[in-house]
Amino acid sequence: MANFAKTHIGNESRVELHEVLGLTGAEVSVNNLPAGAGVPFVHVHKENEEIYGVLEGTGSVTIDGEDIELGAGDWLRISPAAHRQFRAASDSGITYVCIQVKQGSLNAFTADDAIMF
Repeated sequence: MANFAKTHIGNESRVELHEVLGLTGAEVSVNNLPAGAGVPFVHVHKENEEIYGVLEGTGSVTIDGEDIELGAGDWLRISPAAHRQFRAASDSGITYVCIQVKQGSLNAFTADDAIMF
């Protein structure tokens, strides 16, 4: 068995990488919303914080009642208890990655966790 997994993402509306790559420590999804579309629900999490990165387009997110504009290159961390809902701008789609990890679970950063050869 290989020590890696690879996939290719096309124009799907949502891809959950834990399913296609066999992730065991994080949930990562790539999401595409067409112009004027939005995630149809507000949600919170029990334990997981989310990190969002906008890859293309523009849109906004409402977090605990506050509207925040988003554009390509923006990154955002949201605490588990925050109420959130994403949407694309009326004239632009948005493509973003969402990384979901258990809050407080990071024990070492890259430089401290790596073993150099």
